[in-house]
Amino acid sequence: MTVAYVGYLILALLVIMFLSAAIRILREYERGVVFTLGRFTGVKGPGLIILVPFIQQMVRVDLRVVVQDVPPQDVISRDNVSVKVNAVLYFRIVDAERAIIQVEDFMTATNQLAQTTLRSVLGKHELDEMLAERDRLNSDIQEILDQRTDAWGIKVSNVEIKHVDLNESMIRAIAKQAEAERLRRAKVINADGEQQAAAKLVEAGKMLAEEPQAMQLRYFEALHDIAGERSSTVVFPLPMDLLRQFLKGEGK
Repeated sequence: MTVAYVGYLILALLVIMFLSAAIRILREYERGVVFTLGRFTGVKGPGLIILVPFIQQMVRVDLRVVVQDVPPQDVISRDNVSVKVNAVLYFRIVDAERAIIQVEDFMTATNQLAQTTLRSVLGKHELDEMLAERDRLNSDIQEILDQRTDAWGIKVSNVEIKHVDLNESMIRAIAKQAEAERLRRAKVINADGEQQAAAKLVEAGKMLAEEPQAMQLRYFEALHDIAGERSSTVVFPLPMDLLRQFLKGEGK
């Protein structure tokens, strides 16, 4: 009886070991790349997967979106400004077969490709474009990465530039440039105001010249404004026509 029990126990252990080696359960977001005697035989999942022990092997692949930080990169812009730029990368696997077979480590490969692409793309632009046109640069980097990782079965959905770090001297230079730009705009606005005021004065002078009565009314209005002010000094405007008549009388 003891020998029989030992035999049954060994048989049960063998069955458990066989089932544990043969049965795999994959979640909804997982796929299994199956190899039979080293050769690719298909992608399975999700759900219950049964393998032939010691003949078939399976590699799990996660299909969820992966968020990966791109380390800070030293970039020299087209206008010869040295900056440090880092970014964040969003991608996911769309073809589990190619992600396992075509590249040894798709995570490392994608991260290294993102670093070189970030330096290459930003090096073609000036510093002002890096600071003001991030959306366009993000789109360019994402498009290039998506094209290059397509052979690995990877879809790059988004790339976001996080920080553009400048040294202290460059920050001071940018502040001076911004201040000079504000002063320039203020002077332009002031000059535009003077130009518009001069145009209005010319227009008003033409209208007053056409109607002498209007000039007389304007003269009375000026006297009324002067009389209403509490001042020890009174400026009395004298019409030029009256002054000409007086000068003519003195000449005679």
